[in-house]
Amino acid sequence: MHRHHDQRGITTAEYAVGTAAGAGFAGLLFKLLTGGFGEQLLRTLFDHVLSLLGIG
Repeated sequence: MHRHHDQRGITTAEYAVGTAAGAGFAGLLFKLLTGGFGEQLLRTLFDHVLSLLGIG
């Protein structure tokens, strides 16, 4: 006899893990971009885009 297990809760668990991973990644990205490294990275990127546009 075949028994069928209800797996509706698995989807909820997967969403929870995905949400936690996304929040952790966002926190790490925020920490990098608000530090000295992130500021220099954004400044370099901004200057590069301006030079490509012929403005800078």
